[in-house]
Amino acid sequence: MQRFTAKRSLQNVSASLLRRCISTTSQTASVKDTDEFLARLPPFDYAPPPYSGPSADEILNKRKEFLSPSMPLLFRKPLNIVDGKMQYLFDESGRRYLDAFAGIAVVNCGHCHPDVVEPVINQIKRLQHPTVMYLNHAIAEFSEALASKLPGDLKVVFFTNSGTEANELALMMAKLYTGCQDIVSIRNGYHGNAAGTMGATGHSLWKFNVVQTGTHHALNPDPYRGVFGSDGEKYARDVQDLIQYGTTGHIAGFICEAIQGVGGMVELAPGYMSAAYDIVKKAGGLFIADEVQSGFARTGNFWGFEAHNVVPDIVTMAKGIGNGFPLGAVVTTPEIAGVLTRRCYFNTFGGNAVATTAGLAVLNVIEKEKLQENASMVGSYLKGKLSQLKEKHEIIGDVRGRGLMLGIELVSDRKLKTPATAETLHIMDQMKELGVLVGKGGYFGNVFRITPPLCFTKEDADYLVEAMDYSISKIALEDEELMMESVSSSNLMFQSKDSLSLSVQSLTLEVAEPSSEVARHALINGDNDGNKVDPIGSSRYICKQIRYTAIDKNCMVDHSPNLVKLRHVSSSAFDSQSGQVPLADNDVETNSEDNLDDETDCITVTNAVAGVDSRSKLNF
Repeated sequence: MQRFTAKRSLQNVSASLLRRCISTTSQTASVKDTDEFLARLPPFDYAPPPYSGPSADEILNKRKEFLSPSMPLLFRKPLNIVDGKMQYLFDESGRRYLDAFAGIAVVNCGHCHPDVVEPVINQIKRLQHPTVMYLNHAIAEFSEALASKLPGDLKVVFFTNSGTEANELALMMAKLYTGCQDIVSIRNGYHGNAAGTMGATGHSLWKFNVVQTGTHHALNPDPYRGVFGSDGEKYARDVQDLIQYGTTGHIAGFICEAIQGVGGMVELAPGYMSAAYDIVKKAGGLFIADEVQSGFARTGNFWGFEAHNVVPDIVTMAKGIGNGFPLGAVVTTPEIAGVLTRRCYFNTFGGNAVATTAGLAVLNVIEKEKLQENASMVGSYLKGKLSQLKEKHEIIGDVRGRGLMLGIELVSDRKLKTPATAETLHIMDQMKELGVLVGKGGYFGNVFRITPPLCFTKEDADYLVEAMDYSISKIALEDEELMMESVSSSNLMFQSKDSLSLSVQSLTLEVAEPSSEVARHALINGDNDGNKVDPIGSSRYICKQIRYTAIDKNCMVDHSPNLVKLRHVSSSAFDSQSGQVPLADNDVETNSEDNLDDETDCITVTNAVAGVDSRSKLNF
């Protein structure tokens, strides 16, 4: 529901409304000024050097002209990030932000960690890229250290440049090793944007209309939205059904994330992974663990699959492996790895000396600074605080995840689990103004993705929760101000965020959200040029209805996207408890819409009820 703020003179405010607004303000917004709030950001002993490069506007203009339009931007006003240190980022003005996104779960050790930066600098001064066709200590030492972090016979490493490449290679190896072509993956999962990985991805927002064959998508074992709740074994039966009825009975492999990152930080239902593992192995398939986001200590375990008591046949990884360097890897057994010797298979930059030097440094920092333990401790603390916030705010439908890989799903109706997409974007922007950066995900774009650097502290967690609490409370307060109880016949002015104003007799107002995610995004963030777009009367938006119920209970104005109508209803239809007249199919129109006045951009509707002199203006 779109939020509107009531504006009128103080003498016209009813005592009950004033008390309610004052009470809400004191409870939910102890800090009124953004600067005062920012002063409470945890202290940090670092100040970036002055920035003298191009401005955000200049960079944005170049980006629009020269870079692919497919690349998204976070926030209504994009940030120009020029500096970083540990869990903080700095913009062009030197302003500090608490980074709770870590470059999409990448910067596990912290931005510009000196113990990662220094060995990389030393390596790049000496040798940048020799190719793996020569011997070099960097790739050998890192592969040995990486294999030591994995169980069983998982000890053969092949380096790539990204998670997409790693998953693409893993899927091919599974097909080569088993001689089968069918892959089973999970709906809502994301595995990359190449041909094979796009097929395995179960998320239409990330799939182009190109040939994608051989993948069967099982039910998503989502404890919050899934059909079987938290019963993992029931979901696993769908994997069995897919194999039995959709394949020859034998498959190449099964791929899944322990926690679905892009899909909205969905943690798989308890018991699912181990049950699916048994089913896959009986069908001759390989079990592929996609650890691109959940790996390298982020979940409190070193690998996400460790919480599910399985040992995969292949493990893929990227993101946190290099703390920001383009690096990925596939680790498997010697027997499975042997399939790549059947032909020539090579990756020019996979195993680059600088990247693998960074990878080894990351492992050393995780061990030295006990980042796995910190992710578990601080993550549990943060999840507990966010769960408390859920009890306070109805808009929070679910808090989930492990360690420092957490998700907060926002809904406008807890019972129906209606995605609160527009509110999510608005709250994200508000949190940014308070110095906190979070990501978003999920099919509906209504899930906050909390994946900070693993050096995150409890003080950082407290500030993040406080900023989220304040931002949610602020949007709730705006809604509270709208819900006015019976007030005398004072003239009220409602001014919306989207340039719709209404001056009428006392009323209640309900605005339905636009139907598409793009439209909802534009309502808050504007169009591609940053301009606000009015959803009413615009062909880009679909508003279900805006309803005004007059206090005299005999008149209703029904405003659809293209017209305004006055409906005259009988007094018997008036609901004394809700103070509203519901729409009915047999309502009689007593005054058809007036045309829009091009000069004033105003539609005037006259109350047709006898003896009542009331005129309403709808300004666009």
